[in-house]
Amino acid sequence: MITSIFAVAARLVPILLILGLGNLVRTKALLSETTIEELKGLVVSVALPAVLFGAFLEMDLDPSYLLIFVVILLICVVMYGIGVTIRTRIGASREYYPFLMTGFEFGMVGIPLFGAAYGLEAVGYIAIVDLSHELFIWFVFVTLLRLRRDGGGSVTQTLASFVRSPLIIAILAALALNISGIGNAFEASLAGQTVLRTLELLGGMLIPVILIIVGYGMRLSPKNALATVSVVVPRLLLLIPAAILLNRWLSAVLPDFGPAFQAALFTFLILPPPYVIPLFMSRDKADERSFVNTVLSVYTAVSIGIFIVYFALNPVI
Repeated sequence: MITSIFAVAARLVPILLILGLGNLVRTKALLSETTIEELKGLVVSVALPAVLFGAFLEMDLDPSYLLIFVVILLICVVMYGIGVTIRTRIGASREYYPFLMTGFEFGMVGIPLFGAAYGLEAVGYIAIVDLSHELFIWFVFVTLLRLRRDGGGSVTQTLASFVRSPLIIAILAALALNISGIGNAFEASLAGQTVLRTLELLGGMLIPVILIIVGYGMRLSPKNALATVSVVVPRLLLLIPAAILLNRWLSAVLPDFGPAFQAALFTFLILPPPYVIPLFMSRDKADERSFVNTVLSVYTAVSIGIFIVYFALNPVI
């Protein structure tokens, strides 16, 4: 028992320490906001695609995963609808409330938490869970955000953003190699081994850099506290039971939906709303931006706390 507690602590304490380091970096002004944004760009454009390419290339894809694809897509759509309904019923003035009720910060929070706790080799499981979510974010979520900000949107612009995303390019390329069967030959070749080793080295910076970035951005303030609770509490009250029930159902209907997928699904559904929301908000909405950023910070802290409890109870997948 004591040995298992120490084993769990050995995985969790470094996560907390690096998050604390990120917060210290901000309070001591060791890095500027501009530098953090540049690091974030490096992570999103290089490290995340590198990790996801390897994960999808080596993942044993099964047609039954289509059910996971549909379930996650439905959750995203339903949660947005619930957000719209709640905002209408309570007469909330926060126009971005529905966007905070749906979507999950997979890249900046999901991968580092899951990968740090269970190992980067297990990232493929949460990547499968995330797959339809990426389509929702790029084709629905971002389009609606643009409509909210600009009063109009372009299908061409959305499609161009999707196609240019390094993350999407990496996922599609790996899926193409995997499904076509060329992946095995690619991995066996000298060129393939060189590419994969390069991507492995690039992916090595992913977890510590992201945790520092997340720690840097966590600003917990009493301002907007009540409004923040109005997002965090109902969202988690819906998604945590949903995660538990879905894990039971999917493990019963899908033979391969074992502990690794169950941990991935639970982790995914407790993640904070997407960090891209402030990027698509008007500059003149200072109060709304403050509200959204506060929600993202508080929700991130709560998500990490819930994940720590879950991992302590489920240290092995």
